[in-house]
Amino acid sequence: MKSYLLVVFAVIPMIASAQGANGWRETSFVPTPRGDWKGPRLPDGQPDVAGHWSNTIGNHNNLTDPQGPQGGNDEAGAQGRGNGRRQQSPRSERAPSRVTDPPDGQVPFQPWARAKQEEFQKYLNNPIKPEYVEPFARCAPGGPTKSFEWHGYEIRQFPGYVVFLFDSGNRVIYLDGRPHLPANLKLWNGDSRGHWEGNTLVVDTTNNNSKARLGRSGEFVSENAMIVEHFVFDPSGDRFTYDATYTDPTVLTRPFTITIPNKRVTDKTPPDDWNNLTFFAKLAGGTSSEPVIEAYERVCVEGNGDHGQVVNAEK
Repeated sequence: MKSYLLVVFAVIPMIASAQGANGWRETSFVPTPRGDWKGPRLPDGQPDVAGHWSNTIGNHNNLTDPQGPQGGNDEAGAQGRGNGRRQQSPRSERAPSRVTDPPDGQVPFQPWARAKQEEFQKYLNNPIKPEYVEPFARCAPGGPTKSFEWHGYEIRQFPGYVVFLFDSGNRVIYLDGRPHLPANLKLWNGDSRGHWEGNTLVVDTTNNNSKARLGRSGEFVSENAMIVEHFVFDPSGDRFTYDATYTDPTVLTRPFTITIPNKRVTDKTPPDDWNNLTFFAKLAGGTSSEPVIEAYERVCVEGNGDHGQVVNAEK
């Protein structure tokens, strides 16, 4: 299952790379402005935004250099998978930081937290302690924001709530005004309460267990983090911008905001390793060679395939 969502408020330059031909590594995007919703609605009045989505910058590698190295020593390898397969473009030609506030594009860490983030990044590819293992590598949930940095997720809508289906778990946004969970209950994707303001889904997220990181570059927050998210959808139904503002006096010197652009994935979208809805039934064990609109299974769901590959595909 796949899909993507996001929110933004300024034109942000970005860089093309391996997926540029299919539009998944944009060199720039125009943030969707907040306003009235003029598109179709569901019977309960929600803007109809259901479907498959993907971010348009890259995957969850590096928070402040999203098309750059994944972590410590990552630029060295000319072989193997990931960024080592392709030559790095100059930093000035890569996508800017996902951190859109503060303006310098850096997470405003307290000194001790900056040192811990750099430690996580240094040992990403050599995790000599269990704490250095990137949780997403174990198929753990990506957390409230990092889940939208990954390629492919799905949005489903029901009366009173919105559901996000990710490769690693899912997330429910309740729209019925219920209170948050007790403070002692902590979740990988947090506890989310939302409401619609025109074309924008506004979400208040608490109860984050802080186990997920914000990128392979090691950024993190504590269990005390409060997150306000805005999913701003274009009435065309093709785009949305996601932003998340984190407030956490335990780790940060001030709040900061992450912005991620997303676009819809359909069966007409040129396929790549991560976004492909032109999925043949025979790859799922059937006999038909006709394409069906169904996202392929993923390793974190089935646990029986390589990352980014169709499970049980014919060779």
